[in-house]
Amino acid sequence: MSRALMFPLLLCLAGAAAAQRAGLVDPTRPPNAVSESSAKEFAAPAGPQLQSVLISPTRRIAVISGSTVVQGGKYGSATVAAITEGSVLLRYADRKETLHLISGVVKRDRRTDDAAHSEKGNSR
Repeated sequence: MSRALMFPLLLCLAGAAAAQRAGLVDPTRPPNAVSESSAKEFAAPAGPQLQSVLISPTRRIAVISGSTVVQGGKYGSATVAAITEGSVLLRYADRKETLHLISGVVKRDRRTDDAAHSEKGNSR
């Protein structure tokens, strides 16, 4: 092979190796998800974790750390006091604990000011 072709080929191989080491970011990953490489750095969270909520007109069910419980039922030594769209209230003998479906996210209602502001611009 000529030297003119050998140098660009080596540059391409070096660039490919650097790209593999850097890793790619998954654009479809949820914002609070932890990548596999950094997941090893974090220990599993202590205590129960809310994984899913099912609310229907006739029942309310939650999955806490792999166990399915109904509102009013027992999870370990706690009673499931309430199940809402994004949280579960556990009542222990000496304390209460709220589990959130997505940690760090608190649901708020939209401000009514936004609706009033948009109606002013649409009036004729």
